[in-house]
Amino acid sequence: MRALSSSLAIAALLSLAACETAPRSQAPVAAAVPSVDYTQLMSDLTILAADDMQGRDTGSEGGAKARDYIVGRLEAMGIGPSSMGRLQPWSAQGRSPEGPKTFNGVNILGLIPGTRVSDKYIVVTAHYDHVGTRDGHVYNGADDNASGVATMLELAKRLKDSPPEHSVLIVALDGEERGLLGAKEFVEAPPVPLSSISVNINFDMTARADVDGYLWVTGTYQHPYFRPLLEPIPANGSIRLAFGKDRPEDQGADNWVFASDHGAFHRAGLPFLYFGVNFHEDYHKPSDDVERINPAVFQSSTELAIESFRRIDAWLDR
Repeated sequence: MRALSSSLAIAALLSLAACETAPRSQAPVAAAVPSVDYTQLMSDLTILAADDMQGRDTGSEGGAKARDYIVGRLEAMGIGPSSMGRLQPWSAQGRSPEGPKTFNGVNILGLIPGTRVSDKYIVVTAHYDHVGTRDGHVYNGADDNASGVATMLELAKRLKDSPPEHSVLIVALDGEERGLLGAKEFVEAPPVPLSSISVNINFDMTARADVDGYLWVTGTYQHPYFRPLLEPIPANGSIRLAFGKDRPEDQGADNWVFASDHGAFHRAGLPFLYFGVNFHEDYHKPSDDVERINPAVFQSSTELAIESFRRIDAWLDR
């Protein structure tokens, strides 16, 4: 996920987060829906962030293992492949600690047909790669971004049970940590015409919202018509939506417009919304483990992300 210059920047971000563009009024706090079974959500998170995934670096054995797991989950849910198939392999030059390097990655594609507007697509993305191992330490990337993939898979499961109005492409992207490589490949060689993509919804780091109490939504400055749809969504448990990190005055690490895979969609002229949490002390460290994640907080963030999707899906093309 997004680059950060120093630990001082983290502290500054956290101290300013609540006063930037956080909600201006407090809506009633809604508890997490008690009837929802989160067993699969937590299992997806735990499996993808396990040591045997070896940090899920692009082109690595661990990355391939994570890919096989995600493909298996899509197949088990009965989610079919896209028009170009299940996998989108690519090769591109990206960044590494040693300098520029050619990476061979694979995006994973699934399609859920829409019931009302089948020829328009919402592309839901989450990158499944992380930074691998360094100096003998496994960087498990539980929040970055096993969490986003788990949120995406939970959304996919519910869309199979209650189909969307628009067709949905579920896309697990590779190579985000190496320069948004998989996202760039997707928009350069999409399975559907770019003109048929209504919006990209990107999940990257959806678990650690307790760092400031917010699941942040970036992109409503560029696409203000989305904000009135999402702003009325009540808090879920202790977590609520906040809007920002996307204005011209937001500088450096505090501007997230190009901070994750949605940046490639934005450069291609497509509407986007990015859902993610603020920086925390375990960002891009070996300590980004499942044990650091509060399950109730992660579940609340996932509920907010899914409710946001539902409202956008119902509003588009009306």
